Amino acid sequence: MTMTPRSIVIVGAGQAGVQAASMLRTEGYAGAIQLIGNEQGLPYQRPPLSKSYLGCGLADDELHLETAPWFDEQRIEYLSDAHVDAIEPHGKRVRLSSGRVLEYDHLILATGARNRTLPALGKPVQGVFSLRTVADAAALTSSLCDSRRVVVIGAGFLGLEVASVAKAQGCDVHVVESVERVMQRAISAEMSEACLRQLRESGVNFSLSARVDAICSQDGRVSAVKLADGSQLQADLVLIAIGVVPNSELGLACGLKVFNGFIVDEQLRTSDLAISAIGDCAAFPYAFDDGDLLRLESVQNAVDQACYVARRIAGMVDAPPYDQVPIFWSDQGGMRLQIAGVARRLDASVLRGDPAAGAFSVFRYRQGRLTGVESLNCPADHMAARRLLQRRISPSRAQAADPAFDLKSLLTARVTA
Repeated sequence: MTMTPRSIVIVGAGQAGVQAASMLRTEGYAGAIQLIGNEQGLPYQRPPLSKSYLGCGLADDELHLETAPWFDEQRIEYLSDAHVDAIEPHGKRVRLSSGRVLEYDHLILATGARNRTLPALGKPVQGVFSLRTVADAAALTSSLCDSRRVVVIGAGFLGLEVASVAKAQGCDVHVVESVERVMQRAISAEMSEACLRQLRESGVNFSLSARVDAICSQDGRVSAVKLADGSQLQADLVLIAIGVVPNSELGLACGLKVFNGFIVDEQLRTSDLAISAIGDCAAFPYAFDDGDLLRLESVQNAVDQACYVARRIAGMVDAPPYDQVPIFWSDQGGMRLQIAGVARRLDASVLRGDPAAGAFSVFRYRQGRLTGVESLNCPADHMAARRLLQRRISPSRAQAADPAFDLKSLLTARVTA
């Protein structure tokens, strides 16, 4: 029988780490909890950094996940601005750069990810930004106020969110993307085309299938972005948003299995069963795709995995496999894009509604099975899709394509049956 651990150390104080600590207490765990964060100050939310914080200048304390008194009340020792030098699985110890050693019965790795760098950048140039931390967001917000020409390198969620905010603030905005369509890794061609059309109509310019050759500067400040075809985009501000890399070096150093993140089993345990990994840094067996390994960059995924691991540690001796439908969202100008499930690039698409109307959904299918649903300004479709996917109910293509068909009736019919 698995014993409840007496002490838990959590490495990473982002959404996943804080949620794990909170849920442990909610589930009645009474042992010691130590939460390690590598930034100064209280843990905070990241999604608003490219949305409401950047656009509206939210105060830093409005981003906080919890207050300082909350950590005291919950008997959670929060170590801010702390850096892990090494994990010693055999001795169940975590060594900090300060020299302090923390002992654990169970370790939770919630180390998150870091931004990819742009090889063409070379030495640092004033006016070139990435966006990962609240400090990054504060600097970017300040610089946007004094910028007229903005170039965003990368047409993923974050890049397009920042592009939309910059455009709303009156900047001339140009987005550069190395592949042929926007958000190509995350959404269907149909949804990508619709989002691109609306962003272009709002005044955002695009260079697709374009490679950046160099960041040009004058007197130490960015002046232009040079593309491989020789053209130059004049710029007062450049944002690099070309994806992230999981922070898994600590696992490699201590012998854990790592490939595109910490490899975990169906209960989110690493190759050392006294160590779990959750959130952006974990590659887990995706229950809705025959257990193929999947790593997700999603707040909801981080929360769901944190809650699962906390419940398992707090007493679910026979915990079922982790089994939650991932969801994603992105606000870009007046568009609200919501995604449920994870589809593959070649999965078939069925349109529900009219893309030209600015509100529609794309239902994705593989061999007749629903794998994901992308909804643009259609929250009802999104909510129904989440429930359908979780219960593994697949509407027929005809039902999905008919906006008059009530998707919720499939859920009711299954309950009645």
